[in-house]
Amino acid sequence: MDIAVLLPCYNEEAAIADVVAAFKQALPKASIYVYDNNSSDQTAQVARDAGAIVRTEYHRGKGNVVRRMFADIEADIYLMADGDGTYDAQAAPELVQKLMDENADMVVGARAKDQGEKLYRPGHRFGNRMLNGVVRTLFGEGVTDMLSGYRAFSRRFVKSFPATARGFETETELTIHALKLRLSVFELPTHYYDRAEGTQSKLSTYKDGIRILSFIVFFFKEIKPFLFFGLVSVVLALISLGVGMPVVFDYFETGLVPRFPTAVLSMGVMLCAVLSFICGVILDTVSRGRIENIRLSYLSYPALSEEA
Repeated sequence: MDIAVLLPCYNEEAAIADVVAAFKQALPKASIYVYDNNSSDQTAQVARDAGAIVRTEYHRGKGNVVRRMFADIEADIYLMADGDGTYDAQAAPELVQKLMDENADMVVGARAKDQGEKLYRPGHRFGNRMLNGVVRTLFGEGVTDMLSGYRAFSRRFVKSFPATARGFETETELTIHALKLRLSVFELPTHYYDRAEGTQSKLSTYKDGIRILSFIVFFFKEIKPFLFFGLVSVVLALISLGVGMPVVFDYFETGLVPRFPTAVLSMGVMLCAVLSFICGVILDTVSRGRIENIRLSYLSYPALSEEA
């Protein structure tokens, strides 16, 4: 089967040659693609000298690179990792084999806690656990290391993936895509190493954490609009009742409405609650149709067992 190793890179000149060599050794028959995200160093040339197929994505952001890689490359199995040397290339055959044995759509290389926990910054550890918990709460049981960039995919997963993310939220989108379509997903523990000397992390703990959390909320609205707008409707209705009930009690006692602006405010908030509920009902139908179309796109490609 055709296997493509995808390595998105930005300023990884110090590490990329060793990463390419490691994946060539682990998967000798695979094609190694390095997508340079408009680096300011010699990442592209070093990768080319190491034997990789090098292409450039000029729009900055890992999500933009993933979108381009998934669109351009044709293969039966896709293996994605970072170009900074943090992921264990020797685990690649195991990820690919698990994908094939289980006829799965995605296998996530979960970063082993005995190593990864020591190498993560405290903010990264907390953010990873918190964001994983939010996704499990909103979308159901998922993977334990949602932010891992080490993954193997089937062709049908890659070619049905909408890829709307621009930055580091792309791993979150990959996970939610699998949960949305209820695809077959597995995890395997893999070693996680410190970054190669001379490279720097591009992930901002707080800025990217907020972007990822916002992206999760956005997808919750897109995938489960009835629940999202239903919750908004309930909150608005409770506010309306809390503001308006004293006015109602005054009316029954005196026959007058002494706080007319409060009554108008309560009525307006209740109308917003009703409109929010109606939006949820309508958008739920739209969302179901969109998911069905993505599912049909997914089914238009053969399963791994058929390709084998």
